[in-house]
Amino acid sequence: MITDTEIKSRGCELLAQHLGDIEAERFIALIQREPFDYTQWRQQLDRDLSIREISDRAMATRLAKRG
Repeated sequence: MITDTEIKSRGCELLAQHLGDIEAERFIALIQREPFDYTQWRQQLDRDLSIREISDRAMATRLAKRG
């Protein structure tokens, strides 16, 4: 199990890697500024997708990470 500090550090690194530094900082500012329920947000994110579509996306992500 990793520490909270390491989770924050890795999260910031991933955000910066995928969004760029400025957009990552904007994302963090948005999260801190607004009331945010991650669970509710996550449930809404895929609500229009079928189980098959979710599975296909997960498999594509997994295969992409393998190289």
